[in-house]
Amino acid sequence: MDAPVDLTVADLHPSVDDPALNSMNFLNEVAQHWPDAVSLAAGRPYEEFFDDDAPRRWLERFRRHLVEDLGQSPAQAQRTLFQYGRTKGIAHHLVARNLAVDEGVHVDPEAVVVTVGCQEAMFLVLRALRAGPRDVLLAVAPTYVGLTGAARLVDLPVRPVAGGPTGVDLADLREQARRARDEGLRPRACYVMPDFANPSGASIGLDDRRRLLDLAAEEDLLLIEDNPYGLFPAGDQGRLPTLKALDTRRRVLYLGSFAKTVLPGARVGYVVADQRVAGADGTVGLLADQLAKIKSMVTVNTSALAQAVIGGALLEHDCSLVTANVRERAAYARNMRHLLAGLARRFPQPSPVTWNAPAGGFFVVVTVPFRVDDALLRRSAERYGVLWTPMAHFYDDGTPVDALRLSVSAVTPEQIDLGLDRLAALVADELDRAPAPAR
Repeated sequence: MDAPVDLTVADLHPSVDDPALNSMNFLNEVAQHWPDAVSLAAGRPYEEFFDDDAPRRWLERFRRHLVEDLGQSPAQAQRTLFQYGRTKGIAHHLVARNLAVDEGVHVDPEAVVVTVGCQEAMFLVLRALRAGPRDVLLAVAPTYVGLTGAARLVDLPVRPVAGGPTGVDLADLREQARRARDEGLRPRACYVMPDFANPSGASIGLDDRRRLLDLAAEEDLLLIEDNPYGLFPAGDQGRLPTLKALDTRRRVLYLGSFAKTVLPGARVGYVVADQRVAGADGTVGLLADQLAKIKSMVTVNTSALAQAVIGGALLEHDCSLVTANVRERAAYARNMRHLLAGLARRFPQPSPVTWNAPAGGFFVVVTVPFRVDDALLRRSAERYGVLWTPMAHFYDDGTPVDALRLSVSAVTPEQIDLGLDRLAALVADELDRAPAPAR
């Protein structure tokens, strides 16, 4: 006998059955369903560099920092690590130092809110910006599904902006902002990932970064800059300055994560919100203070022990994650080159199979002449033993997408070769199944 039903999905917030939230769970768990398949799906850090002793060492390094550098007594340091902590975080000053060292971004540590992963940072920002039913968010498409899902939770509609090989179509961004206003709506911000974006791999050039900042000022938009992959260029070229480093008008809310650069299991991210906010009583404070109020009702504070692990890692490398990630950058660059060369060998041009060639990061997009969906992914996993990500998950309109995303971050070159061999077999069989073009 079936258990009685107490609720229906219709009794819950609409987001619980939204495709964006379903996508996030599906993408996070897909490898668990087919553990024997080669996974070119997960955008996770390379696990061979994990060090069992590092978290213990980093925790002790941060404890000594509390005592020796910040003047806390041993009892105070213990309380800082073991008790509830301040909502903005206990490692905010080290995050600010890291931004100064690696990015040339100089902000008051009080403008930093340390969050439970970057996902919470997204939620806090969107919750704060959604002031009323007229508010909408612009986002460069294809868009990271975590952003789309967070917007659903706060009932903030997302309108796509064309991306393309240059990372963002500035003319379309202006057009979308003005179209929204013509419809009586208020575009609050545009979400953008300027460096090796997830999922497209595209980057925005220096001149376009400056034009984007100018456009944001002209159209009275904030820019939500998400930068999890900026430390991982694949070539010898130097890194471009972030939007936040170029921002002289406080247009940029900067989202950061230590998942790719230190330790994903710590679940520590942050948001830099140095925008000035006038209160009803005439006082002026930081947007970070307002975000902290929201956070206090969501997670109260970010785990002090997790922050201490991250803080210790920063201290160990003089707050430079560029220095800390030399071998990681080399491994991801090697894997990116290996994947692109492997695609070229298996699909010599001219071919109906094409792909982009990102300058860094984790992801490559492969375009094919047939439908790519979750059903094809399941067939790929079960019959061919290779996982990848359907690009349809990163578009919000339900339109079929004939493309898939490959990730190079969590695999070896040998696994890349095996995965590409299996992918090539799948593609060959799908091409054979496709109907012949009409004459």
